[in-house]
Amino acid sequence: MSVRHSLLALLHDRPRYGYQLRSEFHDRTGSAWPLNIGQVYTTLDRLERDGLVRKEGGDGGNQVVYGITDDGAGQVRAWFSSPVERSTPPRNELAIKLSLALTLPGVDVTAMIRVQRAASLAVLQEYTKSRRDMAASPRSADLAGLLVLDSLIFQAEAEVRWLDLCEARMAQLAPASVTAER
Repeated sequence: MSVRHSLLALLHDRPRYGYQLRSEFHDRTGSAWPLNIGQVYTTLDRLERDGLVRKEGGDGGNQVVYGITDDGAGQVRAWFSSPVERSTPPRNELAIKLSLALTLPGVDVTAMIRVQRAASLAVLQEYTKSRRDMAASPRSADLAGLLVLDSLIFQAEAEVRWLDLCEARMAQLAPASVTAER
């Protein structure tokens, strides 16, 4: 996730201060990804350093309001018009955990897969319920949240299918590894 581009996109809409950016990010993405306020301010400092945002004064209180520069607006346009590159796959903690478990002695990988499948199914049910609840009283502002939930549902479904495949492959290889050890 590009926090940098997300904040720029929100500032392209209108100037805001840090807590507003964090709240807007959560509201517009269905609160699916936590965004630490420290990360928001660190990113704003870098964006200001790079000439993509500028301080526009205060809100009358203690909050500094940030606005986007022309260069920042150009970055937002370029971000929205470019595909998300997938040249290096994102780290997948579950795939790493499973890969390591397969190569270390004494790990019951089948049990690990079953525990993870149960957890993944519980998350899938939670996402599905949230989506059903949100869709029951649709508002135009909920469309972004619905799309995020759809994405999370598809990812959870894919994870469950992958875990099923892992377990099936383990079952196929189990007799072969027992024969090879004899």
